[in-house]
Amino acid sequence: MAQALSFTAVAGIPAVAPGDDLPALIAAALAQSGSTLTEGDALVVAQKIVSKSEGRFIDLRTVTPSARALELAAITRKDARLVELVLSESNEVLRAVPHVLIVRHRLGYVMANAGIDRSNVDSRDGAERALLLPVDPDTSAARLRAGLRTLTGVAPGVIVSDSFGRPWRNGVINIALGAAGLPALIDRRGETDLYGRRLEVTQVAWADGLAAGAALVMGEGAEGTPVALVRGARHDAPEVNAQALVRPIAEDLFR
Repeated sequence: MAQALSFTAVAGIPAVAPGDDLPALIAAALAQSGSTLTEGDALVVAQKIVSKSEGRFIDLRTVTPSARALELAAITRKDARLVELVLSESNEVLRAVPHVLIVRHRLGYVMANAGIDRSNVDSRDGAERALLLPVDPDTSAARLRAGLRTLTGVAPGVIVSDSFGRPWRNGVINIALGAAGLPALIDRRGETDLYGRRLEVTQVAWADGLAAGAALVMGEGAEGTPVALVRGARHDAPEVNAQALVRPIAEDLFR
């Protein structure tokens, strides 16, 4: 485990548009801030700028709500067009009450509104844009890592993060949607505790922990710092991507 861990917001990331070279933008911001990537570093990158660079925008004016979307919109008091997008990105609706729509996203996440968001999305040209999650956040993380290796000579761990609510807890916390070059989940079953007892169920959500720490310097609103440099987060566990963090439906204890 790391002995000294630091989180530093990377300033200077410009507004991101579809098709932008995100590794180049991040590398330039790092250089401008005087930071140099070193082996063992990791970067936590907000899902929003990843989705923007991948063109995951939908103009709500182009969306026609289905009967199911209209039904759920009446229950949740949400825009029926937005509900239609949520349905298109989801495998199952788990809960629909006023102002709340919880679904199982097509990638397995249980989340509000399938992660679709309109905050910090520019619609000043009259469009009514909503932003979807990346098609495959693990692949997005791997692409970012490869691009940074090409540009800097160092391949950092990369986490694509998003803010999540949690059952029975108020507030949101950053978690890892995608990861590359680090152990997203560390299995400690079979090890022993301080008193020699065998650990039976302990698995550490390593990437979620790093994403949560990074959120403290990245912010959640108008801070404009969607990337954080994590230093000192070394671990010798096998690399595994963020899909390992998604609990299988067969183990869903709330169904």
